[in-house]
Amino acid sequence: MTEQKNQVTRAAPEQSNDYRVVVFGAGGVGKSSLVLRFIKGTFRESYIPTIEDTYRQVISCNKNICTLQITDTTGSHQFPAMQRLSISKGHAFILVYSVCSKQSLEELRPIWALIKELKSDVNSIPVMLVGNKCDESTELREVSQIEGQAQATTWSISFMETSAKTNHNVTELFQELLNMEKTRTVSLQLDTKKQKKQKKEKKCKETNGAIPENGEASASGAGVKEKCGVM
Repeated sequence: MTEQKNQVTRAAPEQSNDYRVVVFGAGGVGKSSLVLRFIKGTFRESYIPTIEDTYRQVISCNKNICTLQITDTTGSHQFPAMQRLSISKGHAFILVYSVCSKQSLEELRPIWALIKELKSDVNSIPVMLVGNKCDESTELREVSQIEGQAQATTWSISFMETSAKTNHNVTELFQELLNMEKTRTVSLQLDTKKQKKQKKEKKCKETNGAIPENGEASASGAGVKEKCGVM
């Protein structure tokens, strides 16, 4: 009985506290760069092939603390069993191609087909088609924004262009993906609250000591100080 109870306890966090996003795409499209830019705010120029990495970020889920678990998958087709497992456990999916490679967009077709095969409720699952490297010059582009949007419309999923290099639409990508979740309220708002707190603390420091000579304004100043301390 005790052993059974412990098993239930161990399983509960994965069911209730994890929100799993899986990132798919061909090798070199910038999957890892997008994830690292979002999680760590860093960007690396060199390409290092990924087999599978998992990153975690604390977010808000149903007004409680939740773990956003991002799985950065391999860019090859050598591990079909790992792909199927990632899809079966995933709550949301990001399909990444490079705007400089039409082939990388084509390679997403079997992935999307597999997602539809393994997820019976695929129409209610957040899926985003992402054209990365949109900072590249027009001469290097092989997939226009209109073509990317058209493909997403054909698949009935959302679309966005990003640049991990310039940090364009990276946070917006993950926030939008979470906004699409219907079964629970998931957002990055914990980061936003932290930023607001930092702004309030900064404002508090700037206003402290700057007390006008008249008493009425002084009372107002006290109110501002009290507000700064409430978090």
